[in-house]
Amino acid sequence: MTSEAAHSPDRCGFIAVLGAPNAGKSTLVNRVVGTKVSIVSPKVQTTRARVMGIAVQDRTQLVFIDTPGIFEPRRRLDRAMVAAAWGGAGDADITLLLIDAERGIDRDTRAIIERMKDENKHAHLVLNKVDKIKKPALLELTTTLNNMGVFDEIFMISALKGDGVDDLVSFLAGHMPEGPWHFPEDQVSDMTERLLAAEITREKLYLQLRQELPYATTVETETWEDYDNGSVKIEQVIFVERDSQKSIILGKGGQQIKTIGADARKELEEILDRRVHLFLFVKVREKWGDDPDRYRDWGLDFDA
Repeated sequence: MTSEAAHSPDRCGFIAVLGAPNAGKSTLVNRVVGTKVSIVSPKVQTTRARVMGIAVQDRTQLVFIDTPGIFEPRRRLDRAMVAAAWGGAGDADITLLLIDAERGIDRDTRAIIERMKDENKHAHLVLNKVDKIKKPALLELTTTLNNMGVFDEIFMISALKGDGVDDLVSFLAGHMPEGPWHFPEDQVSDMTERLLAAEITREKLYLQLRQELPYATTVETETWEDYDNGSVKIEQVIFVERDSQKSIILGKGGQQIKTIGADARKELEEILDRRVHLFLFVKVREKWGDDPDRYRDWGLDFDA
């Protein structure tokens, strides 16, 4: 792209990506942007805050709002996450509803569609993981969803493999409003490096730990020190709610946290393209999920 085009682009718009937990929203946004801007794990409700992933298609800047999965909230954090997701839709020029084709219309997805009906909202339907479902079942699911009256266009993709994603992006680029870009050409996310580093470590916690423990944890980057040789020293604290959870994360002889740290450091070096010295500490902070400062850091509404 020429310098003139970069300063005077034709189009820029915001696309909210909604869906039930674990539908593949973050995988899609990461695929389109071309690098990791939102963490991914097989566990539901991995994404906690709205994350913007920024992509460029010719002379159009596409700002994807990766939202937390929408589900029936039970805790304060749940309510804040769901409110952030619907808020993302309200701020967008276009809304995509991503549905796991293999899972079909589950309770959370049905609730999302019913709310859209009640509020007379429309979206473009993106059926994900279509490679995992047989064509007759896919046709039946598509027909059922099309008859619900809330979808304008239907796209079939595999966010993981990339199938169909280019067609989706081309469509979105052609439907963005004219106007200047909101972000520099080389920016891929609105997330700071400190927060991204904390999120990468939290992703490794989700991948390493079983059952409910990851949901009782949060990660904060406490110090970030750039060295003259180009490397960076990062110190992070993993907060848990109870002392018994601390010993699980540390593992026997500290092996669990060493594995988590090694995995996080390796990915951070790939993303940051520099040597990373990562130091992890585990502390108990009871009821961290009721601390307004945490919500402010994530861009969530504490009183949602």
